[in-house]
Amino acid sequence: MSGLTIDKVMPGSIAEEFELEPGDRLLSVNGHPLRDVIDYNYFTADDELELEVEKADGELWELEVEREEGEPLGISFQAPAPARCGNNCVFCFVHQLPRGLRGPLYVKDEDYRLSFLYGNYVTMANIGRSELDRIKEQRLSPLYISVHATDAALREKLLGKNGILPILDVMRELAEARITMHTQIVLCPGWNDGEAFARTVADLAALYPWVASLAVVPVGLTEHRQNLPALAPVTKEFAADFIGKWYPESRLLEERLGAPFLFLADEFYIKGGVPFPELDNYGDLPQLENGVGMIPLFLFEAEQVLQEAEPLKPGKLTVVTGESPYRYLSDFLKQLSGATGVAMQPVAVRNRLFGPTVTVTGLVCGADVVAALQGMELGDLVLVPDVMLKEGEGVFLDDLTLDDVEQQLGTEVQVVESTPYGIYEALVQRLG
Repeated sequence: MSGLTIDKVMPGSIAEEFELEPGDRLLSVNGHPLRDVIDYNYFTADDELELEVEKADGELWELEVEREEGEPLGISFQAPAPARCGNNCVFCFVHQLPRGLRGPLYVKDEDYRLSFLYGNYVTMANIGRSELDRIKEQRLSPLYISVHATDAALREKLLGKNGILPILDVMRELAEARITMHTQIVLCPGWNDGEAFARTVADLAALYPWVASLAVVPVGLTEHRQNLPALAPVTKEFAADFIGKWYPESRLLEERLGAPFLFLADEFYIKGGVPFPELDNYGDLPQLENGVGMIPLFLFEAEQVLQEAEPLKPGKLTVVTGESPYRYLSDFLKQLSGATGVAMQPVAVRNRLFGPTVTVTGLVCGADVVAALQGMELGDLVLVPDVMLKEGEGVFLDDLTLDDVEQQLGTEVQVVESTPYGIYEALVQRLG
């Protein structure tokens, strides 16, 4: 069904003036039927608009709108249901989830629209000619593409799906249309490493600057892999060797292309026990949300916070984190305690939900936080990084809420931005 259901109308807006209400459906703009919010944004760029609206009672309205340049209509829409993923990737994290989590966590989306709107990574395995034409016509840029391998046969094996458009053909067409793409490879030892990886890097670098960046992240394996293809983990030795070869290659690529291009995820450096590059090696941090450059940025900001920190009232706080960043957080908190006079206790939460090989902070659940902290002297407050909870809902992966955790621990729990500034600001608010 075409059209978008109005979710909210801003007070004092054009939409309110025309008596539009939540529940009404905006069917078309200037004669163009609306499929989604991208169509809405694209077709409402003009200052003179003809709107076709279906009221909640079924009545059809035709409205003529004249507005000042850039003046919003003042409506927002219900989120569309994302297109489902038809891949069967050998490394799919959803296939490795335990039972009993929130229902939406088991839903695999594969929607190029969400890639454009929110930066979600997609394989582009479910698109055809009409979708490609739309991307080019409406300038849906940038896109975030999971490549994994440019060799077509290997990529189909990795994605568990046959008959998909060769990704290089798709990306060359998008590059010719001047669509910017950020890309990633989930590295699976024995599958897409070695010569296959070198070929993928070369193929994507050849499309620079339209392929603007390439992140490499190690495959994530939980202890719930059942009846799935055998995959080897990225070990300490593999990670160290991989960095030893490909970090120098990334610098050579940067020299040739004129900007940083190939980025190795923080997890490689943590697993390999290898010091991180300086922050300026990460350019403008195009892959930060993909776990690339988070620790170098944390270390950089930690230095700034420590220079600004001032003595505060005495107190004791506990700060939880995943096992991966524990060493870096611990070093920072020790120095911050010295600067502020506040006793700060870092705690690395062991991941019992997914298994000990999953060590990132964002996959820690509420029950594991409780298990790690019960019986400890926690002080006046427990700080939990925001990446552990679903944005806007305040619940952990296992559906425990902050209130649940507080009740079980008997101590106040506060969510903070998972940065040095976030931690310091929480201290100041509490003890300043």
